Amino acid sequence: MMWSCREDDFSVSPSDLLTFSKDTIQFDTVFSNTPTSTKDFWVHNKTGRNIRLQTVRLERGNQSGYRVNVDGVYLGPTTGYQTNEVEVRKNDSIRVFVELTAIGDNDVDYKRIQDNIVFTSEGGAIQKLALNAWAWNAIMLNNPKIKRDTTFTAQRPIVISGNLIVDSLATLTLEAGTRIYFHDESSLDVYGRLITKGTPENEVVLRGYRLDNMFDYLPYDRVSGQWGGVAFHESSFGNELNYTDLHSSYNGIYIDSCDVEKKTLTMNASTVHNCQGYGIRNQCSWIELYNCQITNTLYDCLQTNGGLTLLDNCTLAQFYPFDSNRGVALRFTNEVAPLQFICYNTLVTGYADDEIMGEQKDKERSFYYEFHNCILRTPEVTTADATYFDNVKFEDIKDTDTTGKKHFKNIDTDNLKYDFRLDAVSAAIDAANPTTAMPTDRNGLQRDEHPDIGAFEYVKQ
Repeated sequence: MMWSCREDDFSVSPSDLLTFSKDTIQFDTVFSNTPTSTKDFWVHNKTGRNIRLQTVRLERGNQSGYRVNVDGVYLGPTTGYQTNEVEVRKNDSIRVFVELTAIGDNDVDYKRIQDNIVFTSEGGAIQKLALNAWAWNAIMLNNPKIKRDTTFTAQRPIVISGNLIVDSLATLTLEAGTRIYFHDESSLDVYGRLITKGTPENEVVLRGYRLDNMFDYLPYDRVSGQWGGVAFHESSFGNELNYTDLHSSYNGIYIDSCDVEKKTLTMNASTVHNCQGYGIRNQCSWIELYNCQITNTLYDCLQTNGGLTLLDNCTLAQFYPFDSNRGVALRFTNEVAPLQFICYNTLVTGYADDEIMGEQKDKERSFYYEFHNCILRTPEVTTADATYFDNVKFEDIKDTDTTGKKHFKNIDTDNLKYDFRLDAVSAAIDAANPTTAMPTDRNGLQRDEHPDIGAFEYVKQ
């Protein structure tokens, strides 16, 4: 009776197996030479008998770049990448932590990084838990300053720590498919000129560098404020963004006061989405936006304070999920300079009853605006100002079937997934002016003879 109750009795049966809370540790895509976040799993003993592990080891040792800690013991070079005599008492558990720093090389393709943690019991049972990741060899740049005309290509991703600065006498060109990943306090500051040459098939992407998840269902890439954004300073003119996706930054694009006789920025078929500040904030400059999506920002999606702003076939939608005290989809003022604001075939909507704020801050300055063939979520204008609204549809907030978030294919605030292409019920379909609408849409699709309002042409499934 005394022998059967001893707690120090360990199983020597190969049929007594441990249970893992996960069968694989998956890191998805990681940058080479960059440490990942830590993942973990539990090792449970549900057999009813004590189990002692003769060894727990990293199968490939130092060849894969994985780092493992088993119940407080690091499997490093001094221990031969293993630990011995690990006890897992019956109905008890141990915890294992895993990180990865993938070893870099000159390969431009993705590379699969695999290894196993091997658990060998005193009973002879061998169990393995798989480690899996895809590594990407990135170009790492620390506080880079572009002092002469430079072109970045799509051959390898580019990771920026510190700020990427384009000097006042230089032009930075981003070829189709270029992807730049910015650290959390990094920004792109343009004193010279920025040209992006994205295409519908190969967009230019500007985003944060975190490739992992905040939660199992939520990648960091869907969380706002992951990097600083883009700033065009007062010496910067002639910038062009084509088929460019800028998302999850603080301010998306900030445009400093410039000479309005010269155009600062032209955006064609580009997106600014999910910003913890403004989407685009224009301080008295000349900007033109065609087929652009500006969506989901803590402050205003588009704010223009003086200068000249022209929009055609854009979608401004304010469904920012993280704060109910969000800004509006569109705000225009003459606060810092005279204003000229012209808008064609554009969809402006959001959660609020009124998503447009036009404010004449200075009564002495010019404050001119006009809307043509637009859908606007704002109370219908019946005063003398109605002359500024030509063939405009004002959204009825009681219409929950064809306006607001019903315009779009997917507004999923639980998983932070958004698809701003038009749904079949949208009132924007066939409502644009054929003579002023853009010939193609945000995705490069040809518009038909009855074009749609907004950045996306509806495509019947």
